[in-house]
Amino acid sequence: MLDAPLKRTPKGLFIGGKWVPAARTFPDLNPSDNSLYADMPDASRSDMTRAIEAAHAAYPAWAALTFDQRAQTLLKVAEVWERRKEEFIHAVMHEGGGWYGKGVFEAGFVAGIFRTAAALCYQSVGEVLPSADHKVSMAMRVPVGVVGVISPWNMPGILTSRGYAAALAAGNAVVLKPSEDTPYSGGLYHAEVLEEAGVPPGVFNVVTCSRESVSEVGDELIEHPLVKAISFTGSTAVGRHIAAKCGAHLKKCCVELGGKDSMIVLEDADLDKAAQAANFGCFMHQGQVCMSTEKLLVHESVYQPFMQKFIDRAAKLRTGPVSDKGNHIGPLVNTRQAKRVAALIEDAKAKGATVAHGGRYWDNFVEPTVLTNVTSSMNIWNDETFGPVVAVSSFRTEAEAIALNNDTEYGLTAAIWTADEQRALRMAGLLETGMVHVNDQNINDEPVVPFGGVKASGVGRYGGRWSLEAFTELRWITLERGGRHYPPGF
Repeated sequence: MLDAPLKRTPKGLFIGGKWVPAARTFPDLNPSDNSLYADMPDASRSDMTRAIEAAHAAYPAWAALTFDQRAQTLLKVAEVWERRKEEFIHAVMHEGGGWYGKGVFEAGFVAGIFRTAAALCYQSVGEVLPSADHKVSMAMRVPVGVVGVISPWNMPGILTSRGYAAALAAGNAVVLKPSEDTPYSGGLYHAEVLEEAGVPPGVFNVVTCSRESVSEVGDELIEHPLVKAISFTGSTAVGRHIAAKCGAHLKKCCVELGGKDSMIVLEDADLDKAAQAANFGCFMHQGQVCMSTEKLLVHESVYQPFMQKFIDRAAKLRTGPVSDKGNHIGPLVNTRQAKRVAALIEDAKAKGATVAHGGRYWDNFVEPTVLTNVTSSMNIWNDETFGPVVAVSSFRTEAEAIALNNDTEYGLTAAIWTADEQRALRMAGLLETGMVHVNDQNINDEPVVPFGGVKASGVGRYGGRWSLEAFTELRWITLERGGRHYPPGF
């Protein structure tokens, strides 16, 4: 394991199977101390155009491969990823500010995404349909062509590979634009792995750019007529913009966006397990996960004992640079985000919230913070925090808990703690979320499940066979065998 931070020297943009230098670079910072992690290629609109054209040229041959040939290539990607995972862990820590344990988990998860994608190569099946005209009538899935992938910084392994692995399995070519906060671990590192695994030139391309260049480079990816679908994971504000542009150009899009996720603790819950789960769900990776538990809704009869157990656990979490593996809470991804979270804390305090634990912040760090007496007038009740801060509220009835959970524009995940699974299933049917987890915390994902949200948390689903809907088109094909009759005179 490479423990010490080091400065990287990127090979360039990855276009058409070659490493291409950009005319300019931008600083990629280590959020633990804002030191330079790497000077990254800062692409222009023309660089993105070349990548799209390279993908378009490579797509027909990749799509023409047999399904098992594509599957073998994706399995090779999984092998290379596993062999190099220590490099990825290092990048996640020193480029993205992730805790060591988070890096280990993410590195291990990604290989499963590629293996699941390989299995999808065997599942892109169609149907034989009934026909009143006695035709052979079929519906079959075909790749869309070039897929543009825009990936986030918080899980640069899982959320990036999830965005393109199924697209490749379906026979598409990909152009990836990673976040400007993790251009290596979320972009160029993936290019290194896929190149080593033997993915044909042009099938997978990576274009990195600075925050200042995002608008023109990202718009080219979304608007170019050769790009037929967009896969995006990120904030709701950006997702709305991307989905609107896709709609204007009549393109498919699969967008997984933000969340304001609740954990509901009922009066018959196992409080020790619920408190442990809540600490993980609220504070893992500094709360910088779309599924993070941002609201704790606790039945009034168990509020005090639960809070004591929860805060006792939170108090044991150490905050500091990820180079010290004893720290569970690392920096937020950049200074801009750290200031934003601090402002949410201060707004809540000014409007009457109580800091039950934590509340301190410095540089890019925010310690685990628990706020009580939170009301809907406070920004933190409504805005996605994306930081290690949780708002706690009590309730009296199931109906009140459900209403508190649904009191948000978001609808990604929910969690319910109870000894009565039938009760949990009844409540799950009333929660306005795409996913519900019983006797667990909110952060859950597996490569084979339909992952996604409702309301402002996104459109479409990632994972398993559901990914094929995002990255393929249905084509109706008929075989007329002489039985069709036409009106007289034709």
